[in-house]
This record gives sequence, structure tokens and C-alpha cells, in this order.
Amino acid sequence: MTAVADRSLGPELARTNTVGPDTDVLVIGLTSSENGPAIAPDDMFSDVLDADIRAELLDQLGAVGAKGKAEELTRVPAPAGLDGVTSVLAVGLGAPDKVDAEQIRRSAGVAARALSGTELVATTLSGLDLGAAAEGFYLGAYAFTPFKSGKSAPKPDERPVARVELLVPEPGFGETALIKAQLIAEAVATARDFVNTPPSHLFPAEFASRAQILAEAAGLEVEVLDERALEAGGFGGVLGVGKGSSRPPRLVRITYAGGPKKVALIGKGITFDTGGISIKPAQNMENMTSDMAGAAAVVATTLLAARLGLPVTVTATVPMAENMPSATAQRPGDVLTQYGGTTVEVLNTDAEGRLILADAIVRAGEDEPDYLIDVATLTGAQMVALGTRTPGVMGTDEFRDRVAKISREVGENGWAMPLPTELRADLNSKIADLANVAPHRWGGMLSAGLFLKEFVPEGMQWAHLDVAGPAYNTGSPFGYIGKGGTGVPVRTLIAVIEDIAAE
Repeated sequence: MTAVADRSLGPELARTNTVGPDTDVLVIGLTSSENGPAIAPDDMFSDVLDADIRAELLDQLGAVGAKGKAEELTRVPAPAGLDGVTSVLAVGLGAPDKVDAEQIRRSAGVAARALSGTELVATTLSGLDLGAAAEGFYLGAYAFTPFKSGKSAPKPDERPVARVELLVPEPGFGETALIKAQLIAEAVATARDFVNTPPSHLFPAEFASRAQILAEAAGLEVEVLDERALEAGGFGGVLGVGKGSSRPPRLVRITYAGGPKKVALIGKGITFDTGGISIKPAQNMENMTSDMAGAAAVVATTLLAARLGLPVTVTATVPMAENMPSATAQRPGDVLTQYGGTTVEVLNTDAEGRLILADAIVRAGEDEPDYLIDVATLTGAQMVALGTRTPGVMGTDEFRDRVAKISREVGENGWAMPLPTELRADLNSKIADLANVAPHRWGGMLSAGLFLKEFVPEGMQWAHLDVAGPAYNTGSPFGYIGKGGTGVPVRTLIAVIEDIAAE
């Protein structure tokens, strides 16, 4: 599953009982304590790391100052007993009582990034949590290079690690866990590829085409509405946002029919956002290539649900548009009619995501799903309130809290936020049913959620995820997250769907 043709998204992953003679690096975990660092796990793989090798490694690591702090990296020559292995990379896990799946994922990711240029790596982190280790190595090794050529193309010592062998204590151990981990990691990397593809190459029609190709290859039902079909259908929000661009909008619907329970996923697909007539400042505008991250996550998750064979019907409704200023662009003060008939006064054309999502939410609601989840890089206010790594989760109280809890469990850190009733009146318009923004800056993330709530069918279980910061990393790499698209919240969405399937 890839958003770019003929492209490997991560290293080859495999299970192994032994460390082969061609292994370049053995990656081990190191915990920290008052008594000094310790190798983890301590009760597995004694045929690879016997007592003498462990003691020699701890002496070497201690001599160069290794402490076992979370994500600390220390590399030493391999002891003589590790035949064929060139070196050992110890990655910190932190305090033993803090070593959970997310920490293993992060430590594996840090190790993967440090192993560029390496062909074959083996690791004992799989003895702690094979699935988490596999996801961490795969996503930590992710690199987006399709547009690097000639002198800028990665040199051999800069290429991601090619193969990771996960040590297992016996044949058959972790087989199912590895299959699932690889499918999840591939889906996250697919979302990253979509986000990282520049807007010159991923405009609405192209985005729709790539999503359609992937979905049809997976045997899923696909519907693509072009600008004529959108006009005939009355999708005023998508059309209003997209009419300023020479590259017209699309709406894509992908359905995986897996079972009686129905989940609707909606993702914001603004392939580039200038702000329109309410134009953004030029500084950092290039990061708006990420404004379709919600759509990328939704498409990748629907494909993943199919690959996992989950007994749930998942339908993705994905509006795609480019928000540009031009002679044909909508103006502040215009009124548009959303799909379903609600009129909206557009006070700020840079609050465009909620306009295309409103159309999609109403359309998705016509399918009468049991649950509806929308995902969007919706507001800068999300980052002001929660920072760049914590998605805001709004919606109906019970389902909102459930989604936020699951998001934290999988390491994507969702946090439940309210939809205060007193803010709703600020979205009233003097001339239309609604205004698309409030006349003040307070609670901007929450006001956007309240706007979307107006379009959710009465009584439906609904969650809205604002991932403006978490979906795109503009800072330094951390854990298994590199610069650029992160793939958030694919792992949250699939875990929620699995939870619904298990009800």
C-alpha cells in the first residue's frame, strides 16, 4: 500500500531465532536504575546473549557512559561471542516500570534513524513487544525521497536500514503480531507519503485518482464526484472553497463492506491552503501542503480496515479542494449553501476546512452510520491550546472520551475537549443560518467544533479530531516521527474501529 508508485515505504521486517553471520548491528534495549543500566529483556535470548556476553556488553556500555535513559543511543563494538555482528547499538528504555508499548515504539524508531546505511539489523526489542518494536523500526526508518535526484539523492550511507530481523524465542512466536504491525505501519507511512507529496503533484484530481487506484486495488467500492457532479449534487461548501483554483475540487467516497456496524470517516482534504482572499502570511505557508492530512489518514485507515478484515463497514467521505485567491475565489461576506441546505456566511475564507467538512458530514450522515468520526488539520487554535503533539478530540461526550482514551493508549495522545454552549451564539449570522467563524479569537478550536456539530445528525455518536499540529512535524525528529507528515491519527482511527468491532 503506497501513495507513490514503485516505492518502498519501510524496511523489510522478519522474525528470526538466531543472529545471522551477515548481521551488521544488533540492537538491544537498556533500562535505567539506581544500580546502573540493565539489558532488557533479561530472561530471553540467552542463546544469543549469554551471561558472559551480557556482562561484557554492560562493562563496555558503562565505560562509555550509557545510562539507559529513554531513547539514549550508545554504540559499541560487538563482543567476540557475537559471531559476524559488527557492533551493538543499545537504545535507552528509561525506568523499567515505564517501559510500555509506546516507549518501545519510540526507542525502536530512534534506533532505526541512527542506522542509516545499514543493510541488516537484528534486535532483541521484539522480546519486550514484537508489534511495537516492528512499528517503531518501520516508521523510524521512513524517509520521503521521491523528489531527490542527482547529487541530492541519498548516498548509500544515508539510505534507511534495509532489513530488520526481530528475534523470537521459538518458531511461530509473534507471527500474527508482526503481520498486523506491518500492516498498521504501512498505513501510517501511506498517509505520510500523501502528506509529504508537494501540492504541485498532489492536487484534488490527482489525490482523488491515487486514492481511487489504491482502493480499487484493495477491492473496495469507490465513487468520485468531479466539479460537475458536485454542482449537480449541491455541495456548496466544497465548490465554494475550490472555485478560486484552476484545479477543481473532488469528493471521494470509499466503502469497505465488512459487517453490520457502520463507521463513517470524514477527512479534510485541502491539498494546499493559501487562506484564499483572507490570505495567510507568506512565512511558513509552505507547511500548508499538510492541510490534507486528515483526508490522508482517513483514506489509509479505510484501506487498513479492509486489509485487516475487520467485521465493520467503513465508509470514507473525503472532500478535496485547493484554497486559492483569484478572480473566481469566494469573498469574505459571500453566502454559500452547504449540502443539505444550510446557508453559511463566509466571514473568513481561511476558515475553509469546516466548509468542506460540513458537506461531507451531511452526506456521510445519509448512510445512517452508527459512528461518525471527522479528522482535520482544522485550526491554529489547536496548537495554541494543546501544542504540536496532542490532538484535540471533541464530539458527543461518551464517544469523545472513548476516542481520546484509545488515542492515548496507542501513543497518539488525543485529549478530550469541550464544546461550550455559550460559544455557539457567536456563530450566528445576521443574513444566513450560520457564520463560518466567531467574531473573536477565544476558543477557536472549540468554535470550529461547534460549527461542525450543526451538521451532525441528531443523536449520532460523533468525534471530531483536530490534528493541526500533530499531523505534521515542522521541528526535529523524535521517537519514530521524522520531519513532515506523521500519519497521525491513523493508529487512533484503526484502534477505535477495532474497539467498535469488539463491542
